Amino acid sequence: MSSFPVTLYSADMVLPVTAPPILDGAIAVRGERILHVGERVWVERSLAERGIDVHHVHWPGVLMPGLVNAHTHLQYTGMAEVGRGQYSGFDDWAKGFNPVYDLGRDWAADAAAGARMMIAAGTTAAADVVTDPTAAHALHDAGLHGIAYWEVMNWTNEEWLKRGRVAVEAALDSLPSRPGTGLSPHAPYSLEIVPLLEIPDIVRERGSRIHIHLGESGIEREFAHEHAEPWHTAGLSSLRELRQAGFGTSATDYVDHLGVLGPDCHVAHGVYMSERDRAILRARGTTVALCPRSNAVIGLDAPPVAAYLREGSPIAIGTDSLSSSPSLDPMADVAELMRIARKQGYGNVDLAERLLTAVTLGGAHAMGLDDGPERSGYLAVGAIANLAFFDTPVSGVNDTLTTLAESGAGRAAATIIAGRVRAATAEFANQTGVVAL
Repeated sequence: MSSFPVTLYSADMVLPVTAPPILDGAIAVRGERILHVGERVWVERSLAERGIDVHHVHWPGVLMPGLVNAHTHLQYTGMAEVGRGQYSGFDDWAKGFNPVYDLGRDWAADAAAGARMMIAAGTTAAADVVTDPTAAHALHDAGLHGIAYWEVMNWTNEEWLKRGRVAVEAALDSLPSRPGTGLSPHAPYSLEIVPLLEIPDIVRERGSRIHIHLGESGIEREFAHEHAEPWHTAGLSSLRELRQAGFGTSATDYVDHLGVLGPDCHVAHGVYMSERDRAILRARGTTVALCPRSNAVIGLDAPPVAAYLREGSPIAIGTDSLSSSPSLDPMADVAELMRIARKQGYGNVDLAERLLTAVTLGGAHAMGLDDGPERSGYLAVGAIANLAFFDTPVSGVNDTLTTLAESGAGRAAATIIAGRVRAATAEFANQTGVVAL
């Protein structure tokens, strides 16, 4: 039997995600892993019958899997001045972003600060897009789970063939191997066809993953075709050239034909997605990370979250960075998606539960973290003990889920990563005697 001590974490409600919510529930943790999940009385009795001594930590709120921020750029944490603005579209936002970015910053320090903010908000894993190499160690150094994605952008076909592939492969190989690595081809409009064709091969040769911005800019929408023939036989080199030539294919169809999409890829934003585009994502097993607060700051439309939910599309939730979002707390995006979904006509009673699933298991699934020996994103025996306590009053199950989804932002009481308490409020520490390590 393992020599690790066992901690029994209990709460007025436990939300396993892959099982029904449990009133007066508990989770037993030994080392980095979950040992038991269930009703508190049953878990206590099961451990006692096995002769296992436990240290009991109780919180009068909700205990759930740690949040998964499925799209962010931690290195832009110091650019919050840009995110406090309000813009009229992507190009307008870029005019505010570029001059501040070009001044340069201590990207490593900013990324580390962002990681601390995420942990304090209850986040235990993230998809972090890295543009400058000094920011590449943020997830690793903070002990967070997830993937650091090296961003690839502004390569023409000619320059890519000369030196692009070699440079990108070297950058990918230089990233910390833990928690995980991948490539982020920035967007369909910022790379020509050859790099978009080859980046998936680079990643898949290494068993790594892909993350791309898709459906964030108006140029990516499908519109009426002026040309009837298939665009991929036209000999054009980029999405911009296709647009200039009158081809109305959507960006989703474009990257699909280039082999970018798949179960090892997830996309960010997914705002400008037609019914056909969404069907393509489902067919390829590709998750979309919704970032509604970032979309609002930039001046984009709201994502079609009601359609994603009705159609059964796999979704996750991200904050994007402080350069386009008010905070790195994914629960604030959950609340915004609740509002948007209702406005778009989604009235099913499962709304809160599905969005809470998206911000946990959905994000883990997007990065392939929901399976295998390092699985997380849900509470089950053998999974990594990535947990978050929330200071949310507990009544009935449905009412509590709705309250958590609507007002969970800023209410994380403690964050546990791989069995270690990494953040705790003063109130949590006073009530439980547990402090962050």
